[in-house]
Amino acid sequence: MAHLLGAENLGVAFVTRTILDGVSLGLEDGDRIGMVGRNGDGKSTLMRLLAQRTTPDSGRVTRRRDVSVGYLDQTDVLDGSLSVGEAIVGTQDDHEWASSPKIRDVMGGLVSEVDWHAPVSSLSGGQKRRVALAKLLIGDHDVIMLDEPTNHLDVEGVAWLAEHLKQRWRPTEGGLLVVTHDRWFLDEISTRTWEVHDAIVDGFDGGYAAYVLARAERDRMNAVIESKRVQLVKKELAWLRRGAPARTAKPKFRIEAANELIADVPEPRDTLALNKMAMSRLGRDVLDLEDISLTIDAGGQERQLFSNVTLRLAPGQRLGLVGVNGSGKTTLLRMLNGEVAPTKGRLKRGKTVQTAVLSQEVRELDELGDSRVIEVIEAEKRVFSVGGKEVSASQLVEQLGFTNEKQWTRVSELSGGERRRLQLLRLLVGEPNVLMLDEPTNDLDTDTLSAIEDVLDGWPGTLVVVSHDRYLLERVTDTQMALLGDGRLRDLPGGVDQYLELRRAAPSLAVTGSSASPAISKDSGAGNGSSEADLRQARKDLARIERQITKIDAQKGRLHQQMEEAGAKPDADFEYLADLNAKLTALQEETDGLEEQWLLAAEVLGE
Repeated sequence: MAHLLGAENLGVAFVTRTILDGVSLGLEDGDRIGMVGRNGDGKSTLMRLLAQRTTPDSGRVTRRRDVSVGYLDQTDVLDGSLSVGEAIVGTQDDHEWASSPKIRDVMGGLVSEVDWHAPVSSLSGGQKRRVALAKLLIGDHDVIMLDEPTNHLDVEGVAWLAEHLKQRWRPTEGGLLVVTHDRWFLDEISTRTWEVHDAIVDGFDGGYAAYVLARAERDRMNAVIESKRVQLVKKELAWLRRGAPARTAKPKFRIEAANELIADVPEPRDTLALNKMAMSRLGRDVLDLEDISLTIDAGGQERQLFSNVTLRLAPGQRLGLVGVNGSGKTTLLRMLNGEVAPTKGRLKRGKTVQTAVLSQEVRELDELGDSRVIEVIEAEKRVFSVGGKEVSASQLVEQLGFTNEKQWTRVSELSGGERRRLQLLRLLVGEPNVLMLDEPTNDLDTDTLSAIEDVLDGWPGTLVVVSHDRYLLERVTDTQMALLGDGRLRDLPGGVDQYLELRRAAPSLAVTGSSASPAISKDSGAGNGSSEADLRQARKDLARIERQITKIDAQKGRLHQQMEEAGAKPDADFEYLADLNAKLTALQEETDGLEEQWLLAAEVLGE
């Protein structure tokens, strides 16, 4: 394999802390590498160095002269004065970029729900992220580096991105380097894993599942990691081994070694015992939404968010919610918590129910900025039970990654991920019996997620999780339901895979803006008067036209080659060349006509 780029003896230190110390590594053609490690251990720093966005204190980064690197930083800033279309494709006309299947695929996968003509400055943080990612992916790069690319993507968007990256290059071409906390995504796209820790980088073959096994073996053999962390890794490994069969089939995942390691590890959750305990705390009635409907104001127009929805939560139930953006997942949590009243129907609440909600913004900690971490937890309670064992507030705080030194940090000085961890702890020590988590994985590293899942495993109550992180959903919930944007709530006996199948079968259910790009929108067409038959025909036309354009592109490529060969001869036949050129012109005219048809068909789906 050809060498793409590499690092020699990299060293980086901030004040009194060494981030990287003598790190040497390389990226070759065909490498698909996922980076993991605790927050603050240097993953993003290493990626910025390899992308040559910053310079190391010592050592150097080398790159093959012809290598093009595309890089998505967590803090990428787009020109706010540009429209969405200009930010992605520049000044190209629609028919220019629409002729590229790759660009059309990226547009449909990432920005179909974004107003094509809106200024970038008017977009939400999540929309800006999608636009920045689309701008990067339409380019032709030998190496792509992505820092937390799944942030702000829903389950469908994460699945699309994984498939796009797997199909983007041939297996022995291109290089991919990804930093992400999404463990399902890591397993899908990675053939190698780099763990950044203690100022060094360790390499492992395979994705996240293989890395978990290899790290457990390394920790056991070297006996350098405290037994508490080993047990967490083994417990997650037990779930990986006993979970979806696909995980155990990952390359390099040695099943015999896994069985030996987890022989003495109990199931992650004793569901029967937890449900029995939850029943004693909650009684038979928890939270019921009975035949509710909700109409909201969407930009001056009324939109029905829910239509005759019924949801009954049982004691000890662990429910995962997935859905398209704008379908009402957060609103549904707020209705269950009594913060939003339905237009029709009612919320029935059990007499002993005590709810707690982890919001996306974690604004609840703003008023506690001057307090220390340990003070915030001890103000709620000093001792509480995890998995049938009593632990002190200090022990629990340490379990979720707050070292003795970090426990005395002021809340105002915490990072986003640390604030999320602290607020979750604060909610848990308040002993609610119904816990609702809204996108709990934001800003958290994989080790912290494992620790949180371990705490939730022994928590006896009803749990509702809204998340785009399918690994987390499969790990901590037992049932899943979906909001597809049509006002209804669907059971998912087949889990997240069933949700993705539903989305592929009915893309018209997406919640989109009325001004999305005409070439990429997935709207149902209700706003443009198109019937369902028209929509089906438009989708068929798009597929047919794309196949025709692909065939014509191949013909044009052969003609170009013939013209080059004929023109290189000393006795070039100019009449033959003119004939080839006429054929090429005719094919280009045919392509132009097909592209116009493609845009017309897309408008039927998009306006």
